[in-house]
Amino acid sequence: MYITHIQNKDTMQILAHSRLHSVSISLLCISLLIIPSSANNPTPARRPPRQLSVNYYAKSCPNLDQLVASVTSQQFKESPVSGPATIRLFFHDCFVEGCDASILISTKPGSRELTEKEAEDNKDLRAEGFDTVHKAKALVESKCPGAVSCSDILAIAARDFVHLAGGPYYQVRKGRWDGKFSKSTTVTNNIPRANSTVDELLNLFASKGLSLQDMVVLSGAHTIGFAHCKQFVGRLYNYKGTKRPDPEMDPRLLKALRMSCPQFGGGAGVVAPFDVTTPFLFDHAYYGNLEGKLGLLASDQGLALDPRTGPVVRLLGKDKERFFEWFAVAMEKMGSVGVKRGRRHGERRRDCTVHVS
Repeated sequence: MYITHIQNKDTMQILAHSRLHSVSISLLCISLLIIPSSANNPTPARRPPRQLSVNYYAKSCPNLDQLVASVTSQQFKESPVSGPATIRLFFHDCFVEGCDASILISTKPGSRELTEKEAEDNKDLRAEGFDTVHKAKALVESKCPGAVSCSDILAIAARDFVHLAGGPYYQVRKGRWDGKFSKSTTVTNNIPRANSTVDELLNLFASKGLSLQDMVVLSGAHTIGFAHCKQFVGRLYNYKGTKRPDPEMDPRLLKALRMSCPQFGGGAGVVAPFDVTTPFLFDHAYYGNLEGKLGLLASDQGLALDPRTGPVVRLLGKDKERFFEWFAVAMEKMGSVGVKRGRRHGERRRDCTVHVS
């Protein structure tokens, strides 16, 4: 694989050209209701909030999906990295306080209370993901003012990019309200880490109501996207304090990564693709890479090694259609985590970065 980069003001476009039949790997890139009710209570029961539905905005914003698609398709053409950036943004939003767009809130000037966006674990989230949502929201507001939540727009945009990159198209259920709170202190214990063990991943995903299969399938989103050197440099030089590289990394990949990521100093702006074979194509190559010891992160490679998750990795590595089917189901399931409904628990922001007063 040969990867080049172009510096353009504050953004970096990454162009990848894969040679599928090449034996060597060269790298890698610089730039990834409870209603109280009893027999003794004469108060009439309140109607429960509307549930998530594909047709939630059928009357208030019937062309919502098309409006968002007009933005995501343009973003994907102009900046392909918008795809993995937005998908990752959706993951980070859903895993912290649920899918409520709290990740989009900006810290108030002069405030000591930082928002999720400012948390250390979120500082590597690329601007292209935020830009996509803001552009889509602006267009939707111009056509359907005050009707659509930022959290639903983020969910739709993530789906669009999965499909634009070659992955499955699935229906997005809507009706999420935006969260009223966003605190950086809630992030640390709710985001998977580059060196998370399988046990840690399983516990974290289970806390969100997601199964082992969901975890392995959703990890497949790493079929596109990039990681900074700091997230895997330990595997290259001093794995688990051994002063040796991770033995579960292909020597060719190790050599290529070391060329761009020194052990000490430098490499701060360097990124490498999760999928070294087809980094901009949403496919199932990620799983085959894990079987070949070509996983970039320790947390990814561990999925192929663990006897509980390894069989799922091998199954998906052989069956793209199954991966696509399971991924669509898992994304819908994750997209329902901790959703807010109604004014008591949520809000509908016109500006995704600012809470409703």
